[in-house]
Amino acid sequence: MSPTCASQNRPLLSIIIPTCNGAADLRKLLVVLSRQTVCAHELLVVDSSSADETVTIAREFGAEVIIIPQAEFDHGGTRTMIARKARGDMLIFLTQDAVPVSVDALDKLLQPLLSDEMIAVSYGRQLPNRDATILAAHLRFFNYPPQSMVRSFTDRERLGLQTVFASNSFAAYRRAALAEVDYFKSGLIFGEDTCTVGRLLMRGYKVAYVAEAMVFHSHNYSWLQEFRRSFDIGVLHVTESWLLETYGRAEGRGRQYVQSGVSYLRNEGKRVLLPVFFWIVLLKLLGYKLGCHFQLLPPRLIPFLSMHKSWWSGTGKHLLSNKSL
Repeated sequence: MSPTCASQNRPLLSIIIPTCNGAADLRKLLVVLSRQTVCAHELLVVDSSSADETVTIAREFGAEVIIIPQAEFDHGGTRTMIARKARGDMLIFLTQDAVPVSVDALDKLLQPLLSDEMIAVSYGRQLPNRDATILAAHLRFFNYPPQSMVRSFTDRERLGLQTVFASNSFAAYRRAALAEVDYFKSGLIFGEDTCTVGRLLMRGYKVAYVAEAMVFHSHNYSWLQEFRRSFDIGVLHVTESWLLETYGRAEGRGRQYVQSGVSYLRNEGKRVLLPVFFWIVLLKLLGYKLGCHFQLLPPRLIPFLSMHKSWWSGTGKHLLSNKSL
């Protein structure tokens, strides 16, 4: 801990970054983190046995690096392991390819947690990378609008499943509240952030979306990747059925996405891409529906349909032969 950190009258802050072969992005991220207006008391990197220079770069910036076998990485379990090890009162999670836009991004992300003790989670706005396709840019615009908001459990009646939306690509948690719900659930195909937010809201806490705290983070998914990601969302929703039972179905959000996409492409003068957009929407819908009924599919086919193939040979292996949830 540096003298600067010790002199700040602020809660202890830990930054946590899971990595795997992230050398191409990690240095850029760590340079920006080193210039932030708030001081982190520790930087923890949990690396899934990278074959590139990821670990060397992380240690160069003073990170404490914990190396685990790739096969042991678990979206929830790995983050829980490192969160339990952290000393901070506030925990900021980032992914290796999410780069803060400004030097005060972390400060802005933390403000809701510092101003309201009932806010347990805050997450920031994700802007498209410079190389983002227009459809990837729209997805960021749709999920991360320019208006900040605070959501509570009662908002589920108005917002449905959107109430629990959050992203561990750039999020801050109040450690004490996170501990109350036993951190992140292990064994999920993904969506550990959504499930944890859902449990926190049920305990009376609130989640803040902070549009002023921004990172560059987007993915140019292929058509097949779009299908596979939606398939995995369907798997998550059927294996964690309490989410939809508590917060509502996903279909309403899907309709909003279609309406938003059409307006976005028209406003950008890209109507020529509307057929491509509708094709992707169809693939997403098909992937989601198949994911929701994955147990009716041939077991050998399921890993091919999923973005997280290794999950099916590990944690999710028992689901391939279990016909009832």
